[in-house]
Amino acid sequence: MRKLLSFLYPYRFTASAAVVLVLAQTFADLLLPRLMARIVDEGVVGGDAGVIFRVGAAMLAVAVCGSASAVSASYFAARSALGFGRDLRAKVHERVTGFSLAEFQSFGTSTLITRTTNDVTQIQNIVHTGMHMLVRAPLMAFGSLALALSTDARLSLILLGALPFLLGSIALVARKGVPLFKMVQRKTDALNRVLREGLTGVRVVRAFNREEAERDRFDRANGDLTGASLSAQRTMALLSPVLMLVMNLTSIAVVWFGSFQAVEGSIRIGSLMAFLQYAMHILFSLMILSNLFVMLPRAQVSAERVNAVLDAVPSIRDPDHASAVPRGPRGRIEFRDVSFSYPGAEERALRGVSFVAEEGKTTAIIGGTGSGKSTLLALVPRFYDVDAGAVLVDGADVRDYPQAELRAKLGLVPQKAVLFSGSVADNIRYGKPGASDEEVLAAAETAQAADFVSAIPEGIGARVAQGGVNFSGGQKQRLSIARALARGPEIYLFDDSFSALDFKTDARLRSALKRKAAGATVLIVAQRVGTIRDADRIVVLDEGRVAGVGTHAELLASCAVYREIVESQFSEGEAV
Repeated sequence: MRKLLSFLYPYRFTASAAVVLVLAQTFADLLLPRLMARIVDEGVVGGDAGVIFRVGAAMLAVAVCGSASAVSASYFAARSALGFGRDLRAKVHERVTGFSLAEFQSFGTSTLITRTTNDVTQIQNIVHTGMHMLVRAPLMAFGSLALALSTDARLSLILLGALPFLLGSIALVARKGVPLFKMVQRKTDALNRVLREGLTGVRVVRAFNREEAERDRFDRANGDLTGASLSAQRTMALLSPVLMLVMNLTSIAVVWFGSFQAVEGSIRIGSLMAFLQYAMHILFSLMILSNLFVMLPRAQVSAERVNAVLDAVPSIRDPDHASAVPRGPRGRIEFRDVSFSYPGAEERALRGVSFVAEEGKTTAIIGGTGSGKSTLLALVPRFYDVDAGAVLVDGADVRDYPQAELRAKLGLVPQKAVLFSGSVADNIRYGKPGASDEEVLAAAETAQAADFVSAIPEGIGARVAQGGVNFSGGQKQRLSIARALARGPEIYLFDDSFSALDFKTDARLRSALKRKAAGATVLIVAQRVGTIRDADRIVVLDEGRVAGVGTHAELLASCAVYREIVESQFSEGEAV
């Protein structure tokens, strides 16, 4: 938690102002009982109306100053806490966006969303409350205790006797509450995960009539969160009745013993009233502290979770020393004896893969399911780093490039088409924010998306729903391809990006792409032989190894794995 408080530094002046104003409010509250005691003892009992008016006017002025300080302190505390929360959320988001895919898999998407939103809010709340209450409550408690001692030392023994019970209760309940709040945050992650999966997979859920099962799954996660929250809140709720009991017993004891002293004349009525108010100040301050201790365990858990994100070191990082990357032929990709395994996997996904994708040519990768095709493509933009060997772009190891510089060379179309909420033009411009309408339309034309885009009344200004659910799978693929084309990169990476297209559209798109990407390196991962049979070079993968490299005709003659794939998709005459 202490580490995160460094995010308050930019707001040190407003935070300091809040603390100073809280101090002023507290001093005003401590002064009022003394003034009231003077009115009673000197004005009322002594029959001096002048003292009543003078001291009463002073009380009014002190009360006004205290109220003004309280309002101003709340304002400055809120500004500081909200700015703190905004900056912390931005820092967590910045760190998360710098994670490699390995960190995303390690944390999980749902928990990263929870940590960026719910956990940061918990910390923000404790910072806001702490600037106000954490300063006011201890000062009020110790100040009231000191003034109570100066008012009557014997009655103060009652307060000193009650304090150990109060502090012990707070410490015991807080100790039991921390593990419970950790459980609450884990259950929150689980609920977010279930909800996210149910919403993103709603089509599959409905197609298989699994609505009832998903409702049951959500109800279980929701019930687990509710149960964990109730356990935590029940534990923390024990504080309130215990503190109220001790506070009321203390008040009774003060009034009881104080009345005897008033009869004896050892304490005046006004002083007894002031002492009783100081006792209430002490006990209410401890009540406030107990409320803080209710919030603190959850905030502490949230702080640990946020710190885990901020302390995580991305496995994919830019080189330590920026230097000029040696340049070879523009757009040339070389896989040099590449081996790779996913974190935690028992077997390697790729083993000793070597081949070259020449500039200005189309290189295709084909193989059975799980042969490592998409994995191989993910190594080029450094979504993962190789375990052994090297991936070279323009003759330089991709690990020697700054990530932004490397990815600026690439136009990637992922296996699963991803569209963002906004307009069609916004999505196509995503790779090149400054692209003109003419460039957007040209990219859509090449990607064979112009026909359905022009059929929409708004054209490229048509809205795209979240996740692109208002477009079909083939339309989303074509818009994703247009996004890469608009960028005009040196290297195009197509990860099975034609699978949702019919054969006619596929053929037209490949023909247009050949003209558009002339001079660029094109690397295509595909399942369909028809998509890649005209490629300049075809790389066949089998269980993570290269089974053959060559043209369609060469592989038919020399590669048994490729021949099996072809025969499974074409008749004997069509294969040739």
